[in-house]
Amino acid sequence: MSVRTSTRATPYSLTYGMEVVLPIELKIPSLRILMESDLPESEWARIRHQELCMMDEKRLKAAYHVQGYQRRLERAFNKKVRIRELREGDMVLRECQASIFDPWEKYRPNWSGPYIVDEILLEKAVRLLDQNGKRISEPTNLDQLKMYYS
Repeated sequence: MSVRTSTRATPYSLTYGMEVVLPIELKIPSLRILMESDLPESEWARIRHQELCMMDEKRLKAAYHVQGYQRRLERAFNKKVRIRELREGDMVLRECQASIFDPWEKYRPNWSGPYIVDEILLEKAVRLLDQNGKRISEPTNLDQLKMYYS
């Protein structure tokens, strides 16, 4: 029923091509219901047909709004992104992910390591080696790493 920020339309109107009629509006008629009740059935059918023909245009307009909304969100997110220049052989610390279900883990360290960058994958993930030269099984995202200065 409420207008979504991303589409500037209600989900109901994008699905059915018209605004929803609440049950309370049938008991206590709103201005919209009063205006539609005065229309002859043929006129109402013609107007409804026009609304349905405009559905594709309305959905296309909503899609454009979604694209603009996503661009605004991306710009806001990218303002906070810091570029991390890592090279193979750099020493890094890896963020420890907290368990949601264990309340006693709040006193554990936030970072583990140091690790050595072994391989950079697509500039967004890396493979790490521990201090003994053993490879960590899963790749790690760059946003979970920070430089280690000894």
